[in-house]
Amino acid sequence: MTSEALTEVAVGITVNGRLSRHRVPARLLLSDYIRDVAGLTGTHVGCEHGYCGSCTVIVDGDAVRSCLMLAAQADGAEIRTVEDLADSATGALSPMQQAFHDHHALQCGFCTAGFLMTLESVDPAEWRSPERTVELLSGNLCRCTGYQNITEAVAAAWSTNHEEGGTQHG
Repeated sequence: MTSEALTEVAVGITVNGRLSRHRVPARLLLSDYIRDVAGLTGTHVGCEHGYCGSCTVIVDGDAVRSCLMLAAQADGAEIRTVEDLADSATGALSPMQQAFHDHHALQCGFCTAGFLMTLESVDPAEWRSPERTVELLSGNLCRCTGYQNITEAVAAAWSTNHEEGGTQHG
């Protein structure tokens, strides 16, 4: 076996509904794959230790810190990033994105994608109480907002979702 065969792997990963196949370095992080190979820069890399949550994406239905997962581990997986939340045809924001906008739940915006993807990975019924929202988002760090506007945005999105009797998940 050549040293190149040991350092690169073939992966087939579906990102936001599009399957792509690439040969990538065996130790390439999923966050780097998403940003550098797939070209989707909405997934941010903050701490690179899984602590801040800014790199959160959905892998096969579960919220995952993409800085803690290798692209090779995602071979065959379905991944959703923040770019998949808005309606691609109309550009309309998802209910949660709209609520973040309406309630000023972001300032610099660096952490926002991680918050949105964490929330997207759970049933909207989980958003109904501020205490549960705080628990759900306890793994995501924001250095700007103080979290009050974020919890207000989640409550507003839950109310909108509940009134419409639907679900925001795609």
